[in-house]
Amino acid sequence: MSTIKANTLLHSDGSTTNPPAIPALDQRMAKAWINFYAIGAQSIRGSYNVSSLTDDGVGDHVINFTTAMPNANYSVVGSGSGDSFGTADTCFGPYEFGTGLVKMGVYHSGGVAVDRDIVCVQIFGS
Repeated sequence: MSTIKANTLLHSDGSTTNPPAIPALDQRMAKAWINFYAIGAQSIRGSYNVSSLTDDGVGDHVINFTTAMPNANYSVVGSGSGDSFGTADTCFGPYEFGTGLVKMGVYHSGGVAVDRDIVCVQIFGS
């Protein structure tokens, strides 16, 4: 087995190129993710491909992408913990899929919109 290691790949004309894509992996890897605090003033703990987060009201969040999705046919997965109810029963409802953002509703299992101490969202797509 051979191993090639390089910090920069160059075209034959000397210009730089992007690292090669692996299509089979591209569709299995998250296109964006975010971990944020959503009670009171929102704050992002960590993220990938997220430029900003907008608070549109209790339990209503807009996640803005740094690099737009190729289309709006992606999947959104969420999880959360802690709220004023003292429970972790959380329902997530993405309700607007755009190439530049996704709007996400976070609800207590009783259907009441809530903010959480921890909200984690992952976006997968082609």
